Amino acid sequence: MFRGFYTVATGMLAQQRKTEMLTNNMANANTPGYKADQASMRAFPEMLLERLESAQVPTERNFSIPFNQTVGTLNTGVYMQETIPKFLQGDIQETGRKADIALVNGNMPTDEESGMQGSVFITVESAGGPGYTRNGNLTVNGNGFLTTNSGYYVLDENGGRIQLETDDFKVSETGEILVEDTAVSRLGVGFSENPNTMIKQGDGLFVTEGNEPLQNAYEADGVVFSAKQGYLERSNVDASRTMTDMMTAYRAFEANQKVLQAYDRSMEKAANEIGRVNG
Repeated sequence: MFRGFYTVATGMLAQQRKTEMLTNNMANANTPGYKADQASMRAFPEMLLERLESAQVPTERNFSIPFNQTVGTLNTGVYMQETIPKFLQGDIQETGRKADIALVNGNMPTDEESGMQGSVFITVESAGGPGYTRNGNLTVNGNGFLTTNSGYYVLDENGGRIQLETDDFKVSETGEILVEDTAVSRLGVGFSENPNTMIKQGDGLFVTEGNEPLQNAYEADGVVFSAKQGYLERSNVDASRTMTDMMTAYRAFEANQKVLQAYDRSMEKAANEIGRVNG
């Protein structure tokens, strides 16, 4: 009976965490470049239950031989193992702002081990090393540096900060930044063969394991992409699907809650009625 409490509780916790994840996706449905999280549910290992019994041997001394009688398996519940961002490209929306830059995936090689299609990212300066984002909603700060709206410095292909003398600049499809038709820098773009290995941070930022820099996308074999000035990549959150998944998770939580209440009533009856000793 008590195992049932734990099993139902794990189901409630898993659905609660999934609901929180889906709620976060909905909250970022309009965040440029946001990649929706997906939940990976796993069951705890099953246990094989056995009962210890004994059999009497018909001899003069009545020997007793112990043996195990298989009862069956018992599932100990479920848990949300991890959340994995979905790296499908979002819709490209025109904004008209010169500081808005969208990376448009063209040909992206597929990782042989994982079967995952690669992706490109704008390179920024984060606290622990290079960071990467698909949010191209950029701005030029008071010192002329190109930054994200969260304050991260955008880096060029050599890893240096991009400083501009004016906010009147152009960005070519090949990532070159031009002022008065003269190339002054080139947008830093990194290529990840398997984006699932990247670690998601806040503010739409991703980092690699060990903060190792990604490969330069301009030099990566088979990688084709373009930079579009005056456009933004929208979130890839499917709002209608997310709402449906939220309702499903809520119903599953509610069903587990009712089972828990039934267990509680059964235990109350066992303690107050079945276990009562009549005088």
